[in-house]
Amino acid sequence: MHEKAVTAAPEPPQAPELFTWEFATDPYPAYGWLREHSPVHRTTLPSGVEAWLVTRYADARQALADARLSKNPVHHSERAHAKGKVGIPGERSADLMTHLLNIDPPDHTRLRRLVSKAFTPRRVAEFAPRVQELTDRLIDGFAKTGEADLIHEFAFPLPIYAICDLLGVPAEDQDDFRDWAGMMIRHGGGPRGGVARAVKKMRAYLLELIHRKRADPGDDLISGLIKASDHGEHLTENEAAAMAFILLFAGFETTVNLIGNGMYTLLRHPEQRAALQLALAEGDTALLATAVEELLRYDGPVELATWRFATEPLTIGGRAIATGDPVLVVLAAADRDPARFESPDALDLTRRDNQHLGYGHGIHYCLGAPLARLEAQAALATLLTRLPDLELAVEPSELRWRGGLIMRGLRTLPVGFAPER
Repeated sequence: MHEKAVTAAPEPPQAPELFTWEFATDPYPAYGWLREHSPVHRTTLPSGVEAWLVTRYADARQALADARLSKNPVHHSERAHAKGKVGIPGERSADLMTHLLNIDPPDHTRLRRLVSKAFTPRRVAEFAPRVQELTDRLIDGFAKTGEADLIHEFAFPLPIYAICDLLGVPAEDQDDFRDWAGMMIRHGGGPRGGVARAVKKMRAYLLELIHRKRADPGDDLISGLIKASDHGEHLTENEAAAMAFILLFAGFETTVNLIGNGMYTLLRHPEQRAALQLALAEGDTALLATAVEELLRYDGPVELATWRFATEPLTIGGRAIATGDPVLVVLAAADRDPARFESPDALDLTRRDNQHLGYGHGIHYCLGAPLARLEAQAALATLLTRLPDLELAVEPSELRWRGGLIMRGLRTLPVGFAPER
């Protein structure tokens, strides 16, 4: 008599390792695994903070618009914000916490209304010639050499100078901002304590600039904030400094990564890039507009939306979230969800049905989205037109991605091209 063979139960699938250097190079397979097997996933972050990662598109949209998920870190059950483990490095020690990414209505509504006037489509359209001027000036700096690092020589300085112009930072002070921003963007790659020092210097400068603008206002964003405050909108000096700080921080690193990631993606997809170059040569800008949206979806600059904290028990994707739990919406995973996007891992610059979450969703939808679109379109179109034979100067495997939880961006992007005459 033969014994019946016993079939062993299948092993549960092994969760991928997150937040390693290998993961940073290409996180999308791991996010695909999470969407399928653990779409609302409890994990320990590199900082030691435990948080929920939300990876499916439908759950992500729900979480981004859920009023029970507060942006204010005082709701964090572990009080890890007091140790600088959540939020922007250096903002707590520099007393710059009262900005749009850390507050809820009604304060959020009041501050957003004040600053939104600077980002109307009309105001951004008026700024377009200045963005084009900056773009051409930066390309002039390396076009005759035949080689460049598109991050350090182009993608990084362009949004810094643009946001400084918007804020009203005098031209002679803008290189200081570039240095401070460079320290912040390294995410620990610079000297110990360098980020906190850079943020404190930035705050001291912004407070001084607010005093100068109060005495001698101009047609810039900081002057506008002061004017609104003087007309009864109750904007404190610290709120004004924090507002200028977050506009600078949120307005430059995201655009650095949008231009850098976008150009890298185009260099890796020569057929799609050639189609875009042909359209630009024919004066057709429609493809440029859909291309920037697709680049945002495909490998966008913001990998995870900024921190949210549950103010009461709630359920996301069938998982129970406790009061005080941190929730991080993984935009990069949601924007590759096959339940929402056809062929999500394919780049399609003509994609029309593209309601990506690259700029967020709900009341915290990115205020500077029109400016980011303008800068990305000007940057990519001008590079592809003036330097049409751009190519990577290194193997893709040699490129390194910056560390950091929220943003996704390259450290360098070396390229070669025929020198411009």
